[in-house]
Amino acid sequence: MSQRNTSTYGFARTSSLLRSRISKASESRGFAQSRVLTHWAEIAGEDVAAMSRPVEISYGRAGMGATLTLLTTGAQAPMLEMQKETIRGRVNAVYGFNAIARIRVTQTAATGFAEGQVQFTHAPKATPKVPDPTITRAAAETADGVADEGLRAALERLGQNVLSRPKR
Repeated sequence: MSQRNTSTYGFARTSSLLRSRISKASESRGFAQSRVLTHWAEIAGEDVAAMSRPVEISYGRAGMGATLTLLTTGAQAPMLEMQKETIRGRVNAVYGFNAIARIRVTQTAATGFAEGQVQFTHAPKATPKVPDPTITRAAAETADGVADEGLRAALERLGQNVLSRPKR
């Protein structure tokens, strides 16, 4: 019997552990494609995602297309109403067929109900930190003897990362 050598040491990715629970939770709200929830900003666009979020996909009794329910604040609802067909086309592109027949816009207050307490804004993109000039100089001096320009730049970046790491 041969012993199995792995590099994970018995650990598994969090995504593989949570995949079944996430799909079960999203399917309970009608989302066969959980990507509609997780990548809403890419699917609907940044402007639509800033003022809405998908809440539920419900299927009618006759089974002729589903209804996507979007949550928004009262002030944003008229703008969202005008973009319903564009949103429907983008969501159906994720499914690969005409799964969503209708979009229903639900309004709520910014605070109060459990669904309405979620912010519609996304986290801002991280801005890169300006490195300390002494660290930049030390990294450049370390990589000074390398003739290849690309390799020297890579070594300087590596040196900056190592030297700027907090001491334990």
